[in-house]
Amino acid sequence: MITTSRIVHRGRERIKLVFPYDDSITDQIRKIEGAAWSSTQRAWHIPDTKQAYEQLLMHFPDTDTVQSPQRAAEEAGAEKHTDQGMPLKSCPKGVGIGIIGKQIQVKLPKNEADTQFLLTFKYARWNKTEFHWVIPHYGNNLERIEAYFGARITTPVSGKEPLQKPEPDKYEPYTLTGLLPLTAENERETGRFRVWMEQKRYSPATIETYIQAIAVFLRFISPRTSGEATNDDMRRYVYQYMIPRRLSYSYQNQAINAAKLFFKLINGPALDTGQLERPRREHKLPNILSKEEVSAILNALSNTKHRTMLSLIYACGLRRSELLNLKPVNVDSKRHLLLILNAKGKKDRVVPISDKVIEMLRGYYKLYRPKVWLFEGQYTGEQYSEKSLQSVLKQALNKAQITKPVTLHWLRHSYATHLLEAGTDLRYIQELLGHKSSKTTEIYTHVTEKSLQKIISPFDSL
Repeated sequence: MITTSRIVHRGRERIKLVFPYDDSITDQIRKIEGAAWSSTQRAWHIPDTKQAYEQLLMHFPDTDTVQSPQRAAEEAGAEKHTDQGMPLKSCPKGVGIGIIGKQIQVKLPKNEADTQFLLTFKYARWNKTEFHWVIPHYGNNLERIEAYFGARITTPVSGKEPLQKPEPDKYEPYTLTGLLPLTAENERETGRFRVWMEQKRYSPATIETYIQAIAVFLRFISPRTSGEATNDDMRRYVYQYMIPRRLSYSYQNQAINAAKLFFKLINGPALDTGQLERPRREHKLPNILSKEEVSAILNALSNTKHRTMLSLIYACGLRRSELLNLKPVNVDSKRHLLLILNAKGKKDRVVPISDKVIEMLRGYYKLYRPKVWLFEGQYTGEQYSEKSLQSVLKQALNKAQITKPVTLHWLRHSYATHLLEAGTDLRYIQELLGHKSSKTTEIYTHVTEKSLQKIISPFDSL
């Protein structure tokens, strides 16, 4: 059973279709030109045109449950009605603007150029019940609107407060209430994607990240299939899901990477992976600890295993996974080398270790006698967990009374910076850290204390 009603969706007049979920009905509706699924309406909708409505009747000719949108009444001059039964009156020639709390409300005649302008504002949305645009009132949004519409502005939105600028306040963006679960077809596709990445020897962490990212995107466009996904869906995914949740640049970039691989594997999608836009690159400086802070963190630990783990991260500039994947055979004490195998990017490298580090490792080995991994968990042969390692650092910070939001990676950054300050060549540091590009290593030149202290402010010479 299908019922129809007229709605305004994103500034466009549409016919909303309501029916019990049925795959056969959905397949027929997809054949109608301009048909689309609305996550906000939780329903399919088609263009409010004679052609689209005739196609609807063509696919469902034998049913009398399809309710006409009363186009004949409309052509006779009657008012349009929404699915709530409220009249949709034509807007005056001018532009009405009102301020309600943290919102700018704009009411104007239907105009494609004006609509595109309003869509340039972050979190702009169409109020389908009161038939006006809603834009957050912060920054210079109001000034931009007043400059654009100019003399066309007449009166505030009917029944609303007059124009006024509220006190600055933090704007909480609109967020989605929930996502539909993956369909059986999508689960099969993500399963194929997982097998493909495993065959290509992607790391387990990368596989899980990509699977999670693509699964959220497929849930976002559900119940439409991956073959129906478009570039506009990816833009909406970023705008309506990522930005309101303040997800990081890295997450957005990973989602783009996942989509590029996934849709190349899935045949026949409407999404053009070559046109997916990446976010603007962030240029963040690494977080650095002073030598005194590093010493305080390491000396705060009384447990030999805990102190050895954190000391080795700083002494050799290791990543967290590189430390946990070490085995006793990776320590070459005679050559004073630490062998790091199958690290990030499937790369091996060697790092020099001093006599002090070797003595520390020998003392640890005699006490714990690890069998498989250099650092084992509670049971013999069990790899030490990442969560437990993070807890070790947290305990050390509390004991050392350091309130900075230190992570394990800060120790690696500090290792590289302290090497650079000691005069080590940048090319050697690149090899020690396992960086593929020298540009990655060059970021430490921006935070070295030695180079910054050479700069004399002109203020000091006044």
